[in-house]
Amino acid sequence: MILRVIFFAGALLIAVWLIARIIQTSRFSFRNKVALITGGSRGLGLEIARQICEQGGRVAILARDADELARAKAGLAARGGDVLPVQCDLLDRARIQSAVQQTLERFGKIDILINNAGIVDVGPLEHMQREDFERSMQLHFWAPVELVSQVVPKMWSGGGGRIVNISSIGGKIAVPHMAPYTASKFALTGFSDAIRAELARYKIHVTTVTPGMMRTGSQVHAKFKGDHSAEQKWFAASNALPFVSISAERAARKILAACAKGQPALIMPWPAYLMIAANALFPNLTGYAMKIVNVFLPSSIERAESDVRPDAGIHRTP
Repeated sequence: MILRVIFFAGALLIAVWLIARIIQTSRFSFRNKVALITGGSRGLGLEIARQICEQGGRVAILARDADELARAKAGLAARGGDVLPVQCDLLDRARIQSAVQQTLERFGKIDILINNAGIVDVGPLEHMQREDFERSMQLHFWAPVELVSQVVPKMWSGGGGRIVNISSIGGKIAVPHMAPYTASKFALTGFSDAIRAELARYKIHVTTVTPGMMRTGSQVHAKFKGDHSAEQKWFAASNALPFVSISAERAARKILAACAKGQPALIMPWPAYLMIAANALFPNLTGYAMKIVNVFLPSSIERAESDVRPDAGIHRTP
């Protein structure tokens, strides 16, 4: 009886694997597809836009900085890309809706949505305010929720599409000194995984991307609190490690390959697999390890004036 159960379970797993392979290997081309990319003016978002344009696709790139958008458009256009730059503050729901409408007016459709925009607050918990958490949640969670709600009906009517939500290893494993970022990325990961099965029936394939460290120069744009210099040094060093981080160019290739296949999840690079698996199998061990890691992170100092807000919700008792 036990052998029979094992046999049928094995057969079922093989059948599911074969079906998944058939679905994933269905032909998908980026040629003439329209991709809306948040955070598309620099770093990973710009590299994704560049590679889509090289494959014959058209892109709408969203970002707050007008100068960065102009430079990104010029660079992509020089390579023959069909680009729509949209200045958009993703913290503003109305601006998001306007950006989607501008994309539809220009291209007539949206085939691919890539939620890539992100911010990073680095520092001890006692230096974080409620607004830091609210801003991270708005950008990493509520903005993707709004974009999905705006774009999905257009994908339905167009016969399907692709949604790529770029989370982080911080959305699988809690990281000290990055509480707002980690909390919001956990929310994005959960949302992305939750909508995948429901949207698949409409031929909309959702891919949750979980990258480890990224060599994109994100430390330049991160916001540091507490001992600013020390926090910046450890963050920059961890992002530059060659064996546990990945370049934007390679990451973009992997993301677009997963997107084309309709792959449910992408974790990269391989050390990220090990860390996530270890956390899932041995959560207590990971918890103890993070406590040890925290010992070596910069100690708290008296909050700088720039760190203090009148409505601060998390602070030390005098």
